[in-house]
Amino acid sequence: MAGRIIYKRESEMPFFPISSGDMSWNRTGTWRYIRPKYEDKTPPCNAACPAGVDIAGFIGLVGEGKYEEAWHLIREENPFPGVCGRVCFHPCESHCNRAHYDETLSISALERFVGDQGLSLEPGSPIIRGRRKERVAVVGSGPSGLSCAYHVARMGYQVTVFEALPQPGGILRVGIPPYRLPKDILDKEIANIQAYGVDIKTNARLGGDLSFGDLEKYVAIFLATGAHVSRKLHIPGEDLEGVFSGLDLLRDINLGKTVHIGRRVAVIGGGNTALDAARAVLRVGGNPLILYRRSRDEMPAFDEEVSEALEEGIEIRYLVGPTEIMGRKGRVAQLECIKMELGGEDETGRRRPVPIPHSHFTISVDTIIVAIGEEPDLAFLPEDIRVEERMVSTDHGAGTSREGVFAGGDMAHLHRTVAHAIGFGKRAAISIDCLIRKVDANGPLQGIRVGESGTLSISKYLSEIARRRSPHVVAFEELNPSYFEHMERNEGSKLTVPERVRDFREVSVGLTEQGALKEAERCFSCGVCNGCANCFIFCPDLSVVKEGGVMKYRIQYDYCKGCGICIAECPCYALSGEREAK
Repeated sequence: MAGRIIYKRESEMPFFPISSGDMSWNRTGTWRYIRPKYEDKTPPCNAACPAGVDIAGFIGLVGEGKYEEAWHLIREENPFPGVCGRVCFHPCESHCNRAHYDETLSISALERFVGDQGLSLEPGSPIIRGRRKERVAVVGSGPSGLSCAYHVARMGYQVTVFEALPQPGGILRVGIPPYRLPKDILDKEIANIQAYGVDIKTNARLGGDLSFGDLEKYVAIFLATGAHVSRKLHIPGEDLEGVFSGLDLLRDINLGKTVHIGRRVAVIGGGNTALDAARAVLRVGGNPLILYRRSRDEMPAFDEEVSEALEEGIEIRYLVGPTEIMGRKGRVAQLECIKMELGGEDETGRRRPVPIPHSHFTISVDTIIVAIGEEPDLAFLPEDIRVEERMVSTDHGAGTSREGVFAGGDMAHLHRTVAHAIGFGKRAAISIDCLIRKVDANGPLQGIRVGESGTLSISKYLSEIARRRSPHVVAFEELNPSYFEHMERNEGSKLTVPERVRDFREVSVGLTEQGALKEAERCFSCGVCNGCANCFIFCPDLSVVKEGGVMKYRIQYDYCKGCGICIAECPCYALSGEREAK
């Protein structure tokens, strides 16, 4: 036992009641039947991310002011933080536990902030896992193709990307207007991918100047040509002059071509392409009217897109379906429509639009933009590559029916989002590496279903020392919110409506550094230690000690008697209790 502690003067005494004694002699660990342990669990935002980004991890780094480290952490899984921070549908936010407390975290705005911070850095030497002689071909330079090329190049392989368009980027280049995705941001992120030795050849269309025979010299091929064929309305008059597809309009605008439209423009559809086309029409002098056959609740477009379109004064008429396009001298003059009502659910789970008899009406129009969905062009495929339901059929590892040929993105899956495309490109990269090294891909891809979000980590595949995480997804009920303050969500500012509609400048201004730090502070850090020191402060046995490295604290089990106070007071549920082995 330590000797008596005697204070000779008042100045030696502590400022508040605290023991100055040493209890190291009293090893109470033998009393324990519950063993507390630090365990990284899975935050719900991480689990929901189709690209597999460690969201809670990068937000924690933002909160510490470590923006460069946050950028590198995102790019371990996703080479497009600046792009995704702008155009991702951020399912991470809809799963954020903060929604049960006040408002969800503005994760997309934080990712955009980190992406922009990273693009301002001096480019360093990329880290590549040993150079190899094998050559891999990627067809298509959209998010899936470039994601695959990026990860395959990191593994040391020589990668050539073939792109049909005159500029790389695929749907990111031609399908998303500059007011949502400035092209200089896309250019910089593509340049960062090319820094890994990725060679991009443009004006190289598979089925045109490029044939499958030209690709036989590559040990593996990844097909990611997207879905760029617009669906038809299949109504009379669709071939009249003045009828365009939404993708064609956006492609011309994004490639800098002059667009000639009339004043009265009907945009048919309710997806993101329809909303983007209408907002683009507004910026080139047209007066767009969106016609959608279902209600607002069934609209597949992102809520933010719909809200911004309405803010800009664009009219949307719901429960309306086109029946005939009428012309004058070979050009569009009127659009006949019929009113709809919603019936039972269809195969998509949405209520089916049903025409109301005798409810036809006409609209005078100069131009009609059709944006009711897109399909992949698969005419270039050899006969031995299996196609099902107008998409390339792939197995669990993105492999097609031809050995050595893989496929992903919009041409192989119905998940038509940038984040899903990135995730499928990463899956293909792992499968290609396993094929070349003659390793069973089922190992690294074990437990991952096609289309499942957030469980595929290429950093763990590339590094045996990568941080391990429990698959348990943390629920709000498992947190201790007593230690968090209610704080308003900060998404950053936007241009005013008059500023927006005059040109194609980016609508969202984004977060300031102060705003990003404040928003990062709102993160609950679900299942991951945030270094709050509650366990250290509250432990009555002084068995919690500070630790360097990844885990911030360590428990000395010789002294821990398993009272569970540390578990109860942990705000993040980073501590768990397990029954002590006999």
